[in-house]
Formats: sequence, C-alpha cells, structure tokens
Amino acid sequence: MSADTALREDALGPFGRTAPAQDPQDAAAIAAGRRVIAAEAQALAALEKAIGSSFAAAVALLAAVEGRVVVTGMGKSGHVARKIAATLASTGTPALFVHPAEASHGDLGMITKADAVLALSNSGETPELRDLILYTRRFSIPLVAIVGRAPSTLADEADRAIVLPRVSEACPMGLAPTTSTTCMLALGDALAVALLERTGFTAREFATFHPGGKLGARLLRVEQIMRRGDQLPLVPLDATARETVLEMTRGCLGCVGVVDGAGRLVGVITDGDLRRHLTDDLLAQRARDIMTRDPRTIEAKALAVEAMARMNDPARPITVLFVTEEARPIGAIHLHDCLRAGVA
Repeated sequence: MSADTALREDALGPFGRTAPAQDPQDAAAIAAGRRVIAAEAQALAALEKAIGSSFAAAVALLAAVEGRVVVTGMGKSGHVARKIAATLASTGTPALFVHPAEASHGDLGMITKADAVLALSNSGETPELRDLILYTRRFSIPLVAIVGRAPSTLADEADRAIVLPRVSEACPMGLAPTTSTTCMLALGDALAVALLERTGFTAREFATFHPGGKLGARLLRVEQIMRRGDQLPLVPLDATARETVLEMTRGCLGCVGVVDGAGRLVGVITDGDLRRHLTDDLLAQRARDIMTRDPRTIEAKALAVEAMARMNDPARPITVLFVTEEARPIGAIHLHDCLRAGVA
C-alpha cells in the first residue's frame, strides 16, 4: 500500500463515508512518520541478512567472559549502549555501562582483566573511545565492536567487529542518528538473546532478576500462591464415595487427591469423575474405583505460568494441579489462584 493510498483510507469515516478533510500539516506528519518507519524497517531487513560469522564470533567471545560485559558508547550510541547493558544484565549476562569520557577520568578502574568491552560507534572514530580502546589493548581485555564503518580505528582494533550494513539515516539531512541507532539497538537485542540461548538461561533465572510489576506477577512461583496444609483436600485409596464428596466440598477446589499408604499421590477425583460413576451403587464404591490415575502434577519451584500452561492443555484442560515433592502432595494450585495473582 502506498503512502498516498493509506492517507486516502485514513480520510474515510465509518462505513466508507468521507470524513472532514485532513489538515495538511497532519498529513505531512503522518507521511514523515511512515517514511521513517519504512526506512528503518528496510535497514533492519538488511541487517538481518548481514548477520553471519562475525556475529557468531562475537557471541562466542562474550559467552567465554568470566567477568562482566562493559558496554560503552558516546552520544546517541551511548544511550543505546545503556539499554544493551540493561538487557544483557537481565538475561543472564552480567553487564554494566561505562561512559567513555568518564573512563578517561578514573572509571577505567571499573574494568577488570576478567571483563570484556562492547563498544558502539557509527563512525568508528569516536575520539572519546581512544583511551578505553588503548586500555583494553594494554591489558589484553577482549574488545567487541558494533560499528558502522570498516576500516576504522575501532573496527581495526577490536578482537571482533560487527559492521552495520550501509544504510542511510532516516533524517532527511542524513545527519541525525536514526537508522544507525535502530540497527545498533537491534544488534544488542540479538546478542543478548543469542547469549541467553547459548548459556541455557531459564525462565526461573529470569524471574530472579524481574520480581516487580506485571512481569513479576507472571514470574511468580507455584509455591508462592499454592494452597497448602488444611486447604489441601486428600483422601485415602479406600475412602468411601460419601467421604470423598465431603472432603471435596470442604476443600472448595472441585476435586480431591487420592493418596496411598505411603502418602504418595496416586490419583485425583473431580466432579466429572463422580458424574461418570453416578450409578445406584456409587456410595458403595471406593476412591480407588472412581479416581483418575496418574494425574498431572507440578513442582513447587515451577513458575505459575507453567502451571497455567499445563492446566490449559487443549487436549485435556483442567482447573487444578496438585503440587508434589517426591510424589507426595504438598499443595494445590487452582486456575483462579493464578488469575487472582495477575498471572495471565
């Protein structure tokens, strides 16, 4: 769809009626916005095709670092570097940002021989990076560059250099960092995710670094919201149907767990199980006759979102999972418990 066609469609009101004419300044703003997004999308497509052996080499180098990844850059590249450092740190790669100008005035002491430096510069000739580059060379500290031009000082001195594809800035003057910083940001995300996958960083570890807000709610563990103790409805294998119904009513979960003589969970009885066995001799039956064997369970340390995923299995959805430890029930989690905790 062309920009002109999109603008004409924007001018249509409900049911195709023509809306009031759009202000020329509004139309120009919309066209500029779409032009910038299109330019940056095109640059990202070129970047995706350009990722290859140099990217893989950078990932391997950073994955081998015993200390931290020190991310640095000047100006707009510095702002992107701060975000990359934050993303790396939250996805299992210890990282921090060091301002290159401050590095020349004492902050070089923050960088150890166990660290690696990830330096961002579109030109590759940022003068403020000079002392930091020399420092890494002097102490054999690995240096990875995300750079817009090669050959350049930064690209030449780096142990590994990822060179951005030749793209034009979205700024009409071709001066303001726009497309280049978008590519740098995307490359930082790509490095973080590749390192996450290489090191086997798990959702449980991610939860440790993100305890707050909506994300924190999604990363709650089962043990934090499960029902336990007297709230846990359980009956032995030889419990009567009457005893089972009474325990199910007391537990308010719509089911009971069935345990053997050693306290191991061997089955579960739901309202549906009772209905399926609703015959004249129901009250004479025992829990072992009614229960569903090998029920789905979950560990206390699992994430609540994992519990929801198991309960929402489209092949056989359920509303309750028993929480077990060495096959013994220690808790239960209801779908509503997850929803109340904001896990969705």
